[in-house]
Amino acid sequence: MRPRVSHARRSYATATKADLYDVVVVGGGPAGLSLASSLRSSSVTNGLRVALVEGFDLAPGRNWKPEPQTFSNRVSSLTPGSVGFLTDIGAWKHVDRDRVQAYHGMQVWDGISGSRIQFNWNPSASETIAYMTENTNLVHGLLSRLSELGGVEVIDKTRVENISFGEDNGELDLRTWPTVEITGGRKLTARLLVGADGANSPVRTFAGIESRGWDYDRHGVVATVKLAEGSSLGIEKTAYQRFLPSGPVALLPLPGDFATLVWSTTPQNAAKLKTLAPTDMAAMVNAAFRLSHVDIDFIKDLDSGIAGEVQWRESVTQFDYTRVPGRVVGVQDKSVASFPLKLRHADTYIGERVALIGDAAHTVHPLAGQGLNQGIGDVQSLIKTVETAVQNGQDIGSVLSLEPYYSEQYFKNHLMLGVVDKLHKLYGTTSAPIVALRSFGLSAVDAMTGLKSLIMKQASGGR
Repeated sequence: MRPRVSHARRSYATATKADLYDVVVVGGGPAGLSLASSLRSSSVTNGLRVALVEGFDLAPGRNWKPEPQTFSNRVSSLTPGSVGFLTDIGAWKHVDRDRVQAYHGMQVWDGISGSRIQFNWNPSASETIAYMTENTNLVHGLLSRLSELGGVEVIDKTRVENISFGEDNGELDLRTWPTVEITGGRKLTARLLVGADGANSPVRTFAGIESRGWDYDRHGVVATVKLAEGSSLGIEKTAYQRFLPSGPVALLPLPGDFATLVWSTTPQNAAKLKTLAPTDMAAMVNAAFRLSHVDIDFIKDLDSGIAGEVQWRESVTQFDYTRVPGRVVGVQDKSVASFPLKLRHADTYIGERVALIGDAAHTVHPLAGQGLNQGIGDVQSLIKTVETAVQNGQDIGSVLSLEPYYSEQYFKNHLMLGVVDKLHKLYGTTSAPIVALRSFGLSAVDAMTGLKSLIMKQASGGR
């Protein structure tokens, strides 16, 4: 008979067996840290014994002291719903707000036809679409909250060497309980093992859960750029995204006159962009939002003179300066990087005494900026599920107890992955009939204020 979660059982697990835990979280990124923080901040679950294992050193995030006028290229868009949850668990107050940028407007348009959709195109609008923050800022806030709460054993700079099942030690039958062996030979046995350990999750492999999907043969190029003083993006704090045949390019606002670039393009073009001098890279970004896709394809293959070529082509191209982002005038040193884009979705998020969250469960194309928000949504759902199990005296690791988490999140995430994937494919073609059809749809939605409001409410997390 499997042990049930109760105060007596938790006390036994904590006091008698030094390495017996109610919850072991593998992964110290935003999702794993959010779960650990929420477990400790909840009045229902703060009696559980929790450990978090992370392979990298968390000291840089814990002791983060950012340089003014310099921003990391690893930036995420957080919906108001995600920020609301981080506020509820007490982590958002530790995030450096001076390095967080809310934006209230968004423009998205077709790079071939020019059809576009505008959300809250009004600089006086008070409704926030999303908040841009460096991932390190968020990690710092979560680590600060964990330190404030106490009670979670954080084990960093430690690899997971093996995951196996426990044993019947005569006092407690642990043969269905996962045991995590870490560097140095220490073993942590968990009532519930949570995989927040990324796309190549060892926890998912241990649980025998398949992850399916495909690579896009595209890379996401990221960079921190500086805009001309007083630019439209800088003043009105609007996000811009243009769908080019090779992939979408987005410029998202950061504090002051800075923005973060996310450009999905071919691996060859990504490699070329990373080799460009700052002036040529800035010119290519400006071209991506102002010139035709034919011009961009020609310019990207030039070996020299890119900035001059872009300047000349802009001078003979008609476009509305009020409907494109401010001009990029600089690229932050060493901020240009790239990563391969892929879609992955685990067959299930749960197994006996195992749950998956974040990238361990799903990986999405960045065009909608929903990756981290999906992970935080997982945490919200899982903590609610664990609270219900504790309140009802259930075993928090049983599949029956974990089923509500799977039921709530799996199909919600599956829908988001599917929509984003279809958008990527829809805008990745130059076929005239498809261009005409998608342009008509974009213009039609733009004319429907009620529908746009509904879309933004869903995208913001309902807060």
